[in-house]
Amino acid sequence: MKPLLLVLFFSLVSLADSPKLFLLKTYTDDMNVTDWVMSEKLDGVRGIWDGKKLISRSGKVFSPPASFTRGFPSFALDGELWTKRGDFEHVVSIVNSKVLAQRWDELTFNVFEVPDQRGNLFERLRVLKNYLAKEQTPKIRVIKQIRIKSKGEVKVYLNEVLNLGAEGIVIRDPEQGYYTGRRDKALKYKPFLDADCKVIAIIKGKGKFISQMGGIECDFNNKLIKIGSGFTNEQREHPLKIGSMISFKYYGLTGLGNPRFPIFLRVRSDAKMSLIRDNEKDE
Repeated sequence: MKPLLLVLFFSLVSLADSPKLFLLKTYTDDMNVTDWVMSEKLDGVRGIWDGKKLISRSGKVFSPPASFTRGFPSFALDGELWTKRGDFEHVVSIVNSKVLAQRWDELTFNVFEVPDQRGNLFERLRVLKNYLAKEQTPKIRVIKQIRIKSKGEVKVYLNEVLNLGAEGIVIRDPEQGYYTGRRDKALKYKPFLDADCKVIAIIKGKGKFISQMGGIECDFNNKLIKIGSGFTNEQREHPLKIGSMISFKYYGLTGLGNPRFPIFLRVRSDAKMSLIRDNEKDE
């Protein structure tokens, strides 16, 4: 999931309590994850099924047609609303639509966690698999978990899914019981690229950043992009100068050619716009 874009697209009227979520930390090469499991990290929209309704990570209640959630269980599920790799904007347009409910037919609900169930990850997922063996619920899919036999398999698998257009992988300790928040028992692993852009506008902050800089608008290869994370408190209190050049990191390009999840890195001392670099770095 994608904080800045979520703020832009969720305009639904129903609101539930913001769910307490299972979250990921970042994988580094010095971590020993042998005997853990890995899976593809889907670039969809996070959805939490509470047994009655489908909720976003911010607490907004989605409005899928009854045909989409028909047969969903009475117990909680956590996963991604998804279509295919590199299709995030399309998924956003579907879940945000108040008309043409049949567009939800394009989505599937890909589950990576079964909250409130006992046992390790495989046992929790087995609760759902046993349910699906008896019920007709074609929209629910269980994300495949692959056992890691050696550390080298992690990089190999990452490269495999990246070549297919994925955004990265998730690595988890399958023996860990269910929890919410961030722990080093569940990790994300995805590369990022970096590039430069020119600051053309300052976005006023909201919420905890009220009266400060909330973000910036940048000219990136004649495309307007918004960057709202990666800034220090001092930079938010003393906004960047219009016309300054900055470097940012991002996780590949969207289907529209826009940087995915841009994050501010630094102000550049020179004024020369650089091209998208081909080098990849681990987050």
